[in-house]
Amino acid sequence: MKKVLSKKLALICATLLIFSCSDFEEINKDPLAATAEQVEVEFFINNSIGAAQQDPHIAERVFVLYWKDASRTSRLGVLSHGRSNDGWTNDYFNSYISKWLLNITTAITVAEEKIATGNVKEYTENLLHIARIWRVYIMSEMTDGFGPIPIDGFKGKNPEYNSVEDVYNFMLAELEDAVSKIDDSNTFKPDADLDPAFGYDYDKWKKYGNSMRMRLAMRLSEVAPALAKQHFEAAANSGQIIATSGDDMRVFSGGGWNSYTNPQSRQWNPHYITPAYRNAVVGLGSVTSMDQLPVEDQINLKPANYLGMKFDDHFSMLTNDPAKGFWLDGLPNTIDPRSYKTFPIPGNLDDPSYSNYPTWSSAHTVSERNLLDDAGEVLMTLDGAFTYNATAAGNTGEPGSKNQLISAGSWPRLGLNFREGDSERIFFPSWETHFLIAEAAARGWSTPLTGKEAYETGISESFAYYGVSEHLATYLASEDYNNNGTSVSWDHTTEPPASVSMDYVDGYTGTPDTFDYTYPNNTIYEGGNVKNDLITKIITQKFIASNAWIPLEIWNDHRRLGLPFFENPAVENPFPDLPQLNPGNVMTNQVNFFGQRIKYPSSFENNIPVGHAQAVQLLGGPDTVHTPLWWAKQN
Repeated sequence: MKKVLSKKLALICATLLIFSCSDFEEINKDPLAATAEQVEVEFFINNSIGAAQQDPHIAERVFVLYWKDASRTSRLGVLSHGRSNDGWTNDYFNSYISKWLLNITTAITVAEEKIATGNVKEYTENLLHIARIWRVYIMSEMTDGFGPIPIDGFKGKNPEYNSVEDVYNFMLAELEDAVSKIDDSNTFKPDADLDPAFGYDYDKWKKYGNSMRMRLAMRLSEVAPALAKQHFEAAANSGQIIATSGDDMRVFSGGGWNSYTNPQSRQWNPHYITPAYRNAVVGLGSVTSMDQLPVEDQINLKPANYLGMKFDDHFSMLTNDPAKGFWLDGLPNTIDPRSYKTFPIPGNLDDPSYSNYPTWSSAHTVSERNLLDDAGEVLMTLDGAFTYNATAAGNTGEPGSKNQLISAGSWPRLGLNFREGDSERIFFPSWETHFLIAEAAARGWSTPLTGKEAYETGISESFAYYGVSEHLATYLASEDYNNNGTSVSWDHTTEPPASVSMDYVDGYTGTPDTFDYTYPNNTIYEGGNVKNDLITKIITQKFIASNAWIPLEIWNDHRRLGLPFFENPAVENPFPDLPQLNPGNVMTNQVNFFGQRIKYPSSFENNIPVGHAQAVQLLGGPDTVHTPLWWAKQN
C-alpha cells in the first residue's frame, strides 16, 4: 500500500476524533489494518450507501419519529409538538459521522490518491465522481436536519463549520462538476452488487446527480431565486434526469435487523393516518370509492356532501383541522385512488395490505370501540370497520380521555406493502422530477416540459407506482375540491368558496342537520388567501405521492413553502415545548408552530464546545427545534 494513501487515511481517522468524541468503538477502527484488496473505492461507497439505509434502531428514531412526524405522514407527537430526544439525536449524529459520511469521504480520498499515484482501474475516476454525488445526498440529509455542518469535516484538519448557505453552494457546485466528469461511455465497472442503488450504471448516476441538483436548487427558490433558477435550468435541461421509474433511486429493503431492513418495519409503531393526509385526499379527483372497491367492500359508502357524525365532547375542538369533531361512519364518496393503497380501510381483513401489526396481538381485528361518559362508563359503542377517519394529535385533554376509537382495528394505518417483506426504499422517484419541473415552470423558469405536461406526467408516474392508472383520465380532469379547497386539474385555478353546506348527524341524538364547512386558512402560505393555485396543486400531489417513502422531502417542502396545509395539534392543555401555540391562536398557522430542525445532540455541545458554538452562531438562532433554517420560511 502506498505510504501517501496510508497517511491520508490516518488523517481521516484523526479528523473524525476531533469532529466527534462519541462512538469510540467505530471511530477507533484502524483503516491501516485493512488489506490492500479491501482498500478499494467501491467497498467504501457500498458501505456508505448501505449504512445510510438506517438500521432499525436509527430508522425508528429518525425516519419514523422525526421525519414522519414532522411531515405529517404519521400521527405521532415529537417535532410536531416541539419536542426532540437527545438520545435519538445522538445515535443519528454519530452514525452519520462514523459510518455514512466517513465511508463516502474515504471513498473520495482513496480514489483521489489512486489517481494521483497511477494506481487506478479503468473505472476509478467514475467511482470518484459517483462518490461525490452520494456524499452530497448524505450532506443534504444532515444539513436539512440540523443546519450548519462542516464541508471539510474529513480532510485531515480540524473541521470548520459552514453556514447552510455555504453548504448549499458547495453541494450544487459539487453535483454540477461531478456529473459532468462521469464518463457514461465507459464499459468498465466494478461488481454491480457493490452498488445497491444502480449497480454502477453510470448513466443512472448522472441522472440521479442532475435530479438531486434540481431538488437542492428548488430548496433555494424562496431565499436565493436567481441561484436556484441557474442551477435548476442547467440540470433540468441536461437531457439526463430521472424521468421514468426505471431510473428511480431505490434501494432494496427487507426484514431482519440490518442496514437494509425496511425503515418502517417495527411492529409497535402504528403509523396512523393524519388529518393532513386525509384532508388532502378526501374529495380529490372525482374518483368514487365505488369505482375503486369490489362490490363486497362497498359497504357504508356515504354521499359526497356528508361529513359524518358529530361528537363535540369526544374530539378536541382546539385545532384548526377543518373536519374536527366529526367521525365519518363510513367511506368517503370520493377519494384519491392512492389513499386506500397507502392506508387500507380499517376492518378490511381480506385486503393483503391491511396491517396486522403487531402480529402478537389481535387488536387489528377488533373494530368496535367505545365512547365514555364523564364518569368513565360506556356511553356508546361504534364500529370503525369500513370507516375512514383521522384526528389531530396533541394534548387532547378531557375529550380525548373519553374517546377509545383510535386503535389498530378502527383507524387507517400504513399498509403492509410499505412495512414488511421485500420492498424498495425510494430515495428519488420519477414523479418528484416531474413535480419539480412543474413548479419551475409555474415560476417562469426554462424547463424541458410545460408545467402542465410535467405535472400530469408526475401524477401518471405516481399512479403507475400505486397501480391505479385506470383512474388517471378522470382524475386529471377533476375540478372537485378536497377538504383543503384544492382541485387536481391544472387548468382549474378557481378558488373555492369560503364555505359549503354539508350534511351531518348529531352523534349523541341521531338528529340530522347541516354544517357550514369552512376550508382551512393556511396562514403561512399567501396569508391563507390562496388554496388552489398551481404551486398548491403541485405540492399537494407531491405530498400524496411521496407519503410512504420520502417524509424528509415533504418536511422540506412544508418548511420552504408552508405547503400542504398541516393542522395544528390539539391544545386542550399547554405544550411544555410549544408554548407559542395556545387556544387563542390555534386557528392560525405560524412557522414556529411546526418543528423546523433537529437540535444538535448534547454530546456535540459537551465534547466539542467550540464547534457547537460556531455551528449555533451560523444557525442564526438558538439551538432549538423552532429555529428555521436559512432556506426555510422565517415567519
